Amino acid sequence: MKGSTSLKKKTLSGFFWSFTDLFANQGIQFVIQIILARLLLPEHFGVIGMILVFIAISNSIIDSGFSQALIREKDANQVDYSTVFYFNLIMAFVMYGVLYISAPSISGFFGEPQLVLILRVLSLVLIIDSFGIIQRVTLIKNVDFRTQMKINIISGTTSGIIAIIFALMDYGVWSLVIKTLSMQFFQSLLLWLFNKWVPSVTFSVQSLKRFFGFGSKLMVSGLIDTVYNNIYFVIIGKFFSASQLGYYTNAVKLRDVVSQSITSSFQRVTYPVLSSIKEDEKRLKSGFRKVVKISSFIIFPVMLGLVAIASPLINLLLGDKWMPSVKYFQLLCLAGMLYPLHSINLNILLVKGRSDLFLLLEIIKKVILTILIVLSLWFKVGIMGLIIVAVLHSYLALFVNTYFSSKEISYSMREQIKDILPIFLIALFMGIVVFYIGAILPSSNIIKIVIQISSGCIVYVSISILAKINEFNTVYKMVRPFLKKLKRAS
Repeated sequence: MKGSTSLKKKTLSGFFWSFTDLFANQGIQFVIQIILARLLLPEHFGVIGMILVFIAISNSIIDSGFSQALIREKDANQVDYSTVFYFNLIMAFVMYGVLYISAPSISGFFGEPQLVLILRVLSLVLIIDSFGIIQRVTLIKNVDFRTQMKINIISGTTSGIIAIIFALMDYGVWSLVIKTLSMQFFQSLLLWLFNKWVPSVTFSVQSLKRFFGFGSKLMVSGLIDTVYNNIYFVIIGKFFSASQLGYYTNAVKLRDVVSQSITSSFQRVTYPVLSSIKEDEKRLKSGFRKVVKISSFIIFPVMLGLVAIASPLINLLLGDKWMPSVKYFQLLCLAGMLYPLHSINLNILLVKGRSDLFLLLEIIKKVILTILIVLSLWFKVGIMGLIIVAVLHSYLALFVNTYFSSKEISYSMREQIKDILPIFLIALFMGIVVFYIGAILPSSNIIKIVIQISSGCIVYVSISILAKINEFNTVYKMVRPFLKKLKRAS
């Protein structure tokens, strides 16, 4: 019982600091993004969007699934960490060389001559990031998200200020390139300063082989996932204008401020915690079920609320020139509300060591998405049709994920849906109320948003209490210590 209480406390504390880290960092990036969106043009963001997929794919290859393998490994030693560190560094230089040589071909594919130099400079982020991978792994393994929060806030703020200065000096798209490079530089530098791990002068082929058995499958599945997560940037960049890709890019970033913060928080905390109790089937199922319900209780109202206030929110934050992105943003939020559930179900497969099943899942889901994308391009449904396909795929993928995870933990798809359905219905009702309140309010965006958010919180909390949703109490207990600290500070 004592161990269970300690684990619960560690999980809640880890989630709180992880979420605070990601949300604070995303919040800072969000403010910076707003300023840059007002200073720059949609096509500037579109140009960067065209090459995101190539950077992301390279990162997956550099990591090769070894980070997850190290986190999962209980008895990882200094030799293991050092070996993976040097492997990541070597692969970073290799991938930079590949992108440097490929830059003219990638530029020709999109019909954007300026991409050659931009890609060659931006790809330096791969080498910079490789220095901090193991440092980050050790912090995650120790569930030390407080340190990561400090690092991300400092690096995010500093790089953002630098980017804004360059944007004011009319550097255009290069402001975004400088922002990415400087943020990664400060992150890697601070990881070394705050974390005391230092690699040894050693390299073990045996360690590499041991982790490769588990990590290689994650690398392949990660590559597939990365390609398809960024495939829309490639398709829109190829078949539509840079401006349209810019609208889509910022809609994704605005959605990810919340969606990815919550998803990454649960993923980062639950994986090491659930891995520590993987031998106890009863505790594992109980912990997994609680995580599913809590994540749904948090993400559903937030994302549906964003759908309801999308128009005044984007108008207020980004201005009239970004209004075409409203519909993109609303649809992307409907897909993003399931992301935490995706990651939690996939985490169970990793906890159980089923990287083979993890890979099979990715292949199945991507085959489904490929069919849907081909059909949408065949029938020329435009960007809106492509994004609707993404929403449909997100819901289909959840059924696939829950089906396979249920085989490992005896928590059936039917049980999972039964657990989250009441929360979804309450959040949906709240979203509808918030939307119609906005429709009858005056034209002032600030007044609309304040009243809509306030009424949404009142409706959601009130119904949750009346319906006796246990997750309300759990979330309240999780944030209560922080609220007390704020009260004492004021």
